[in-house]
Amino acid sequence: MDFVHPDKLLEAFGTIGLFLVVFAESGLLIGFFLPGDSLLFTAGVFAAADKLSLPVILPGIFVAAVAGDQVGYAFGNRAGPALFRRPDSRFFKQAYLDKAQRYFEEHGPRTIVLARFVPIVRTFAPIVAGAGEMRYRTFVTYNVLGGLLWGVGVTLLGFALGEAIDIDRYLLPVIAVIVAFSLVPVLLEVRRARQGSRAE
Repeated sequence: MDFVHPDKLLEAFGTIGLFLVVFAESGLLIGFFLPGDSLLFTAGVFAAADKLSLPVILPGIFVAAVAGDQVGYAFGNRAGPALFRRPDSRFFKQAYLDKAQRYFEEHGPRTIVLARFVPIVRTFAPIVAGAGEMRYRTFVTYNVLGGLLWGVGVTLLGFALGEAIDIDRYLLPVIAVIVAFSLVPVLLEVRRARQGSRAE
């Protein structure tokens, strides 16, 4: 599974691979297992080390993130209720859709921005927005904002740290911290779901 390690992926596929992963993870059902936050951070680190071009990857990541969500929205809008009746398979779990739907019920359209920073929910949120027939103009507005804050923001964080410290020494620990922080909302959601089950 080396291809899902951010540094290995970037070394093997470079800028094009970066854009494709961001696009897939942002709105394709098969993209939920791909690295997101850690990949963007590592791309910023690589840019600080002149292994990638920051002026190239920043707009590319932004476009890929926004385009991925747009595709996810279109798919959800077209598939509609049939998507929610789809049985579980090896890669598709109904629980993923349910989790994204709960985020919508709690946060409304802001979910499109917040979900960018939550693994799995990030992939399914635009699909649920399309299936729930969120107003298109509203979706696009939050999609662009989320793509900017997540795609550009996390990448610039990696770039800044890559210039400030000996990142070759601390890259893996920093990525581990980012992954841990990104999993916090998921763990809180699991805890909330268990508490709800016990209450019922």
